[in-house]
Amino acid sequence: MSPLPSKLAYVPFVSVEHMMGLVHHIGIEKVLTDLAAEIEADFRRWPLFDKTPRVASHSDVGVIELMPTSDGETYGFKYVNGHPKNTAEGLQTVTAFGLLADVDSGYPKLLSEMTLLTALRTAATSAMAAKHLAPKGARTMAMIGNGAQSEFQCLAFKAVCGIDTVRLYDIDPSATARCAANLAQSGLGVVQCRSGEEAMEGAEIITTCTADKQYATILTDNMVGAGVHINAIGGDCPGKTELHRDILLRSSIFVEYPPQTRIEGEIQQLDPDHAVTELWQVIDGCADGRTSDRQITLFDSVGFAIEDFSALRYIAKAIQGTPYFTQLDMIADPDDPRDLFGMFQRAKPQTA
Repeated sequence: MSPLPSKLAYVPFVSVEHMMGLVHHIGIEKVLTDLAAEIEADFRRWPLFDKTPRVASHSDVGVIELMPTSDGETYGFKYVNGHPKNTAEGLQTVTAFGLLADVDSGYPKLLSEMTLLTALRTAATSAMAAKHLAPKGARTMAMIGNGAQSEFQCLAFKAVCGIDTVRLYDIDPSATARCAANLAQSGLGVVQCRSGEEAMEGAEIITTCTADKQYATILTDNMVGAGVHINAIGGDCPGKTELHRDILLRSSIFVEYPPQTRIEGEIQQLDPDHAVTELWQVIDGCADGRTSDRQITLFDSVGFAIEDFSALRYIAKAIQGTPYFTQLDMIADPDDPRDLFGMFQRAKPQTA
């Protein structure tokens, strides 16, 4: 008879089904608000974290990335892909999973799906940044690109920033119709638009979230008036952008981690020494954010490992006392740490 695993062998695992159940249990707007607060708290202690651009493996059709970080006590990483061609094949453009581990022992503490969690944390990060950068009292957002991320973005801006109206546009009208239907009971005023220019009408915040892996111009310079906040989240790898270069030159640009954003973000179009401000410095109070009513602020967001770390820590706390996880037997735990083979041998099926 195989020896039973000890409690040290088990690692909490949050499946997609668990994640959906947990978010519905808590309430999606509460989750988005809580995630934004968790991410902001970690941005305030930004210097404590290990930071490195994500490790990327690019192909002609997409990218697979690892995103690691540590605050010295807990280590975390996310595996994530980005394959724009997947949608046409009935697959998700982005899939992900992540892990937390104890730095002192190296033992994993949490394994979780992160396809849904990445959508939640991306939206929470966008809204958290806008809270510091967008015009005060902004109530209308243009949502350009109505794919898998769009509803999460709209709900996060409602929950965190007080947005009450979203103006939707996608080159695929069926995507806009789907997004509008999904938001019908959200309490948001939803306007379906026939062009990007129409979506801009009256918008104080502009979110761009498109998927093509190419240099693209989703926003042209004439579409962007003074005083708006741009939340650019679609550009997230080399050769993939959404904004015309002239918009960047008119904007005050805020980023997560410059060495990564200069490779992957909108600012890959600019000179390597073009001035940008790290968002954590604005949150910490050591750099200016929005300073005038006519200033264009741009959050050039590519997603950074610390945001995933924050999201995983939030989930690790949120599942406590709930049924929304499974204990996985993941760690070999022999009675004698030096006798791994002995543990293996004792599990050998007995012959008659």
